[in-house]
Amino acid sequence: MILGPLKLLLRVLSAVVSLAVLYFGVTFIQIWLTGHEHSTAKAQAILVFGTTEDNGTPSAELQARLDQALLLYRDGRAPWIAVTGGNRPGDVYTEAGVSAAYLVQHGVPGSRILQGSGSDTWQNVSTVMPKLRAHHLVSVITVTDPFHEYRAMAISSAQGLRPVPSPVPNSPTIKHSLWRFYLKETLDVGVGRIVGYGRLSSWTTPSTSTTVPSGG
Repeated sequence: MILGPLKLLLRVLSAVVSLAVLYFGVTFIQIWLTGHEHSTAKAQAILVFGTTEDNGTPSAELQARLDQALLLYRDGRAPWIAVTGGNRPGDVYTEAGVSAAYLVQHGVPGSRILQGSGSDTWQNVSTVMPKLRAHHLVSVITVTDPFHEYRAMAISSAQGLRPVPSPVPNSPTIKHSLWRFYLKETLDVGVGRIVGYGRLSSWTTPSTSTTVPSGG
């Protein structure tokens, strides 16, 4: 009498685990493939996702993203560049401000740079969306590390943009414990698709506070 329900429970648990493994396995493959896809399409703007800066200077990872954006801009792939990223407690500069200053130093007119903010990918997009909308910009080339490209595009799409990928091929990030980044992205994408990326952001990341304009 007892063994029957127990066996049924074990079968159900086994099925759930199998489905979860399959779901996250497919998610990982999608992330991997998108990170190796390089679109040649033109767009209205290049969207650069923020990462750490070092006291007013782009980190090696951020510089790689900005250099990728510069290549796209100089090739005429898009006439605008949107930069994102806020500042951490104690920082004087914002990632977006540092990024904008770097782009200006390398020949991009300041009038063609839109600055957002944000502490995570959802906030990166949501904080720059008003400026993109103000200029009627919808199609974007998303520039970030390969393992982050799928989620960056998914979140951009969820907020009304039409993204195409341009992952950074030479980011220093990909040389260090890459499996951890892919594991995190697989979990974030897998959960985000179920509960919603915006809700996941609200659970895991503090709301964006007012940041210090910086970097030019």
